[in-house]
Amino acid sequence: MRLARGAAAVALAALATTGCHTKPVDYQSVWTTSSSPTSTEAPVPISSYLESVGVTGQPVIPEKLTDLTVTLPRPKGWEQYDNPNLAPGTRVLAKGDTYPTAMLMAFKLNGDFDVAEAIKHGDADAKLSQNFKTLNASDANWRGFPSSMIEGSYDLNGRRMQSYNRIVFATGTPPPAPAGQPAPPGQRYLIQLTVTGYAEKAAEEGPDIESIIGGFDVTQKK
Repeated sequence: MRLARGAAAVALAALATTGCHTKPVDYQSVWTTSSSPTSTEAPVPISSYLESVGVTGQPVIPEKLTDLTVTLPRPKGWEQYDNPNLAPGTRVLAKGDTYPTAMLMAFKLNGDFDVAEAIKHGDADAKLSQNFKTLNASDANWRGFPSSMIEGSYDLNGRRMQSYNRIVFATGTPPPAPAGQPAPPGQRYLIQLTVTGYAEKAAEEGPDIESIIGGFDVTQKK
């Protein structure tokens, strides 16, 4: 299980056996959850935690999921960015040739694990970014699913970046129950959204970024 190493996609990319991101998409803090570490012990990325408990992840194309609906808005002027080095099914939107960018990744998870414990590792990759400073964070449920979110700034190639990262442990619509038997559980997924831009342009790019964050949605299909 390999997820990728970069601004919010590092953990996931490592989980999916993909290479590191290539320019112009360079994500520095993958997962998401709370504020700066209070311990000198290095945070453990969520991908490493999932691997340690025997969970594997298979990248999936979000719009082809049959038991979940994943919505990623595309503001005017943003275009699809294709990169063969990204995990299959990764969706990246970019405005212009570099930043801002929005990346969506989805993984079908195989193996049992404690979601509450996994969420504790959601912000590790962000914290490991160079000079990362937390602006906002939450580990509250989101859209009815366990989730973690972190927003902050960090240094990348001599520039100050700002990123929003949210991971969601979503459960798909359960399949029909066999006659006389209890309903089987729904498939578990990991969905991740990362939006990254230059910190000095945060106000200018704010309306587009907020429309992506506010319009992002994950729901079970009926």
